[in-house]
Amino acid sequence: MDNDFGSNYITIEDEQGVEFELEQIASLEFNGQEYMLFLPADMQEDDPEYGYIILGIKEEDGEELFVSVDDEAELDAVYEAFMNLLPDDEEEDED
Repeated sequence: MDNDFGSNYITIEDEQGVEFELEQIASLEFNGQEYMLFLPADMQEDDPEYGYIILGIKEEDGEELFVSVDDEAELDAVYEAFMNLLPDDEEEDED
C-alpha cells in the first residue's frame, strides 16, 4: 500500500538537461499500457506552463522508464481516462 499517506515525487530531466520535480497524482492502465499523471511540484499554479503531465511507463532491460506520449489521439484518450478518475472538484477549479 504505497498510496496510504503523503505524495510520491520523482525528479526527471528534460531534453535540455534541466531537472524538475513532479508530484504523482494518479496512475492507470489503459489499453494494456501503464500511465502516470503528474503535476509540477516546483511551479506555481498561476504559471502558464503549469498543468498535468502524462507519462507512459516502459520496461527496458528490467528497468521501468518514463516516456512521453507522442501520439495525440492516445494522449487525449488517456487524459480523458484520468479525468474520469479524479474527483469532480478538480473540474470546478478549472472554470
